[in-house]
Amino acid sequence: MLNLENNHPSRASISSHSLTSKFLHWGFALLYAYGIVKQVNDISQLEDASLLELEVIFAIVFLVIVILRYFYMRRFPTLIGAPENISKVHLLFARSIHLGMYFSLIMLPVSGLVIAFLFSLGFKDGLLQAAVMGLHDLSASLSYWLIGIHILAAVYSRLKGERIWHGMVPFWNEDRTVKIPDRFVKIESFPFSALEKILHLRGKKNVRI
Repeated sequence: MLNLENNHPSRASISSHSLTSKFLHWGFALLYAYGIVKQVNDISQLEDASLLELEVIFAIVFLVIVILRYFYMRRFPTLIGAPENISKVHLLFARSIHLGMYFSLIMLPVSGLVIAFLFSLGFKDGLLQAAVMGLHDLSASLSYWLIGIHILAAVYSRLKGERIWHGMVPFWNEDRTVKIPDRFVKIESFPFSALEKILHLRGKKNVRI
């Protein structure tokens, strides 16, 4: 049973994310960017004991922050600033993207820690290490795609004139902006509305998936 409301406060009653939410969001964004820049390109680099130790510490910090962020953000409704009449299918799609991001961002450090552990035991190559490295690469690629979708959706929402962007982003909040034509917005929202009718979600708070 999936509760689309999760007993959260109404979106209309919250105009912005809390300072803690913003700190976790942007702090983690910087950590993620740093992880991309400093990533190990060749497993042989882990022969350096100090680098191996640094990678383990980074992975643990990364994992802890992702988990803290997940449990903290669960207290709030998805898409703060969205219209109250947002399609249930649209909301479900957004939540699926969020959950997918969390999954990939948890698997990324977990697989990294397993790689480091196996390497420390002498498994510097072989089928087992290759399998874990493949999972690590898959998690990284999945996170790139989902975060890219997340960013594009946020920009699109901003161009539609919704308040989702304003709740988390500290810039580009002025009212004067180039807006997407209403006709295009109606075309974009049609699949969500149609699926909502087909699945009989309209007006329901609980949906069995």
